[in-house]
Amino acid sequence: MYEREHGLNWLCFEAPNGHLSQRTRLSLSSSSTSATTTPIYAQPGGDSIINLARGDPIMFERYWRQMGDKATVVIPGWQYISYFSDVTNICWFLEPEFAKEVVRVHRVVGNAVTEGRHIVVGTGSSQLYLAALFALSPHNASEPISVVSQAPYYSSYPSMTDCLKSGLYKWVGDAQSFNKEGPYIELVTSPNNPDGDVRRSVVNKSEGILVHDLAYYWPQYTPISSPADHEIMLFTVSKSTGHAGMRIGWALVKDQEVARRMTKFIELNTIGVSKDSQLRAAKVLKAVSDSSEDAAGNSEEDESFFEFSYQLMAERWKLLRKAVEHRGSFSLPEFPPAFCTFLNRVSEPQPAFAWMKCEVDIEDCESFLQGHKILTRGGKDFGVSPKYVRISMLDRDDNFNLFVKRLSTIHL
Repeated sequence: MYEREHGLNWLCFEAPNGHLSQRTRLSLSSSSTSATTTPIYAQPGGDSIINLARGDPIMFERYWRQMGDKATVVIPGWQYISYFSDVTNICWFLEPEFAKEVVRVHRVVGNAVTEGRHIVVGTGSSQLYLAALFALSPHNASEPISVVSQAPYYSSYPSMTDCLKSGLYKWVGDAQSFNKEGPYIELVTSPNNPDGDVRRSVVNKSEGILVHDLAYYWPQYTPISSPADHEIMLFTVSKSTGHAGMRIGWALVKDQEVARRMTKFIELNTIGVSKDSQLRAAKVLKAVSDSSEDAAGNSEEDESFFEFSYQLMAERWKLLRKAVEHRGSFSLPEFPPAFCTFLNRVSEPQPAFAWMKCEVDIEDCESFLQGHKILTRGGKDFGVSPKYVRISMLDRDDNFNLFVKRLSTIHL
């Protein structure tokens, strides 16, 4: 495994067998954008470690680089120094400009209902997930409310739910095997992380409360069939536009009291959300919406962000499927095409992650690929068999192409 040494501008590699190997230090100069975040780690002898275990969406750098200053924000030192944004709003730290662009991008894409919803901004959708658990849990119950999600589920759900050992809620596991009576919270991630499936709730009991994580319900990943219309819907800038470093997410919440309690959690947790990040996110979302509307009007301005991203994802999935089919050692899920109302044509799902299975006699696919210097996240982290791995499709071109080339040479 690899480790990051905090406070130092270099990375080191530790051999998988647990014995410390000779460490090769990599300069992470802030003046070199390719060196700053690239997840290829050098080893003595010229080999490289390909790290696709994380969902870092740096493939979008290419688009934003060509956009120049259209998503640039300059904030004078005297502006936005107050805690408060709009004291008349339930979410009093929500910047009005960010809220306006959230509503606009959902209208342009057609992927979520915003009318009659309260917008709650968070430090990424992870904070909003915890805020939703806080808001939905009975605060006078004799035991924690159960939290479930259909396996394979997002690998961070269990640890995020139980990290503080809250008396309000508790991770229980796979929704398909949940049969306990009483209230529960079911997380519905659609398209699902890690396998890309379109999901609906599976427990369907009268006392259930649903939270829909729609981080990947954008046209570069899946056909947009209709505007999502649920009680609580979570979105994030990191997967919609690629700006994970902003740490901005938003929730569309139907019930006013739930929105109020979610806001209270964030107030207690971080006393609001960075205004600077919200204003930058607003500028980026505006650029995305502008590019889509310009493209729809046959303008010769910038290429639509979603069209660019869709074509890039399509090419990557084509390359990966070709490599997998070439060897027959692995398998990938198949997804039926569907009409996308945003693209106005039939399109195929092309998830942000590849959910790959090791065929034949390999029982631990993560360890097997690690032996070939490919880092992934194993099925056990997602509540299923270790024969599966999750592979990020969102890395830079050079790293992804190196991965495809190496995968095509692996013999089982």
